[in-house]
Amino acid sequence: MSSEIQLSLFDEQPSFNQKELIPTNAKIPVPSGTYANMTELAQHCNNCHRCELGNTRTHAVVGRGNLKAPIMIIGEAPGQNEDETGLPFVGRSGQLLEQILASVDLNTENDVYIGNINKCRPPNNRVPTPDEMAACLPYLLEQIRLVDPKIILLTGATAVKGITGDKRGITKIRGQWIEWEGRLCMPIFHPSYLLRNPSKEKGSPKWLMWQDIQAVRAKYDEIRQNT
Repeated sequence: MSSEIQLSLFDEQPSFNQKELIPTNAKIPVPSGTYANMTELAQHCNNCHRCELGNTRTHAVVGRGNLKAPIMIIGEAPGQNEDETGLPFVGRSGQLLEQILASVDLNTENDVYIGNINKCRPPNNRVPTPDEMAACLPYLLEQIRLVDPKIILLTGATAVKGITGDKRGITKIRGQWIEWEGRLCMPIFHPSYLLRNPSKEKGSPKWLMWQDIQAVRAKYDEIRQNT
């Protein structure tokens, strides 16, 4: 074996070890292109202890829906139902989300992939801490790369802050298109917020959500026509 080949093998070994160490330490970077598919990524998530949430989870909640969906929805973090099932948005909020999508003829089989800022449930459903969000964000960025959506819907202020860094309240920025990393993003109300505000009167959160999801459908159709 030539010295050049021996050196190249030596150089490849550390990168392999680095990838294997990703779930163990939040200080280890996750370069773009680390995962070949969502299955690889999910294996790391299910063994991850980049933050303390890995110690209390039942299941890591990676995502569900079409793995090549043109629309991606990003929530905050799993709740109890999600932690138990390993799937995002499966409780009352998830049921309402499915109804909202169906109202404009969208669904998770064909059009939508759903994930979260954090893959593990925070105790008592509290908001993830900045450190917890930072530890998990590289997984989400890889999910976005793998799905490659044209449109991203950010449900609630935590999702907006986690992706864009924008700290404004959701009531101030919902329904506005934001360009992020070459993709169109729209902040929308989290379905749980709509459950707490059931009024459908003009100007209510549910009424505003109806305006927003129609705008998403129109943009989706526009993108399809131009491709």
